[in-house]
Amino acid sequence: MTLEERLAAFEAIRQLKAAYCRLLDCKQWQSLHALFSEDARFDGFGSAPDGSTRTAFIKGLEHRLTEAVSVHHCHNPEMDLLSDSEAKAIWPMMDYVQWPGIMQLSEGEKAVGFKGYGFYEETYRREGNRWLITYSRLSRLRIDFLADDHSAPRRGRLCAFNERFDQPQ
Repeated sequence: MTLEERLAAFEAIRQLKAAYCRLLDCKQWQSLHALFSEDARFDGFGSAPDGSTRTAFIKGLEHRLTEAVSVHHCHNPEMDLLSDSEAKAIWPMMDYVQWPGIMQLSEGEKAVGFKGYGFYEETYRREGNRWLITYSRLSRLRIDFLADDHSAPRRGRLCAFNERFDQPQ
């Protein structure tokens, strides 16, 4: 693989992860579905059991986050191409999630939300001209729960785009 091809693959994977964060926070569940391979699996997410399929994972996200205000950020990945069609990455991440009311969490805590810090560990496969996520594991280093006296969420403007910004609606 040439240097140009490697750089193009890295950029395509970065764009894929950026789309994941945006579509998740904008609650665009159908579009989010298209970012994963049919055989994708997920571990470490509170919204779905370990080993979940793409459909179960997104259904879990939809159930837990539809009424929430969420912000997901990923930073400076460590990426490696394993072949012309396979890659892996570790993404440092931070997320903020706030629900409209108090929620009982799987960790036994009650909170109106949380701020989380950790890493996404992922694998990817190129199918045709697109890179897709084939495995995603969320490892959290820290979770700070938002107490029930935390200020209520103030929603911003609606997400403006259903797809990438350069594609017509």
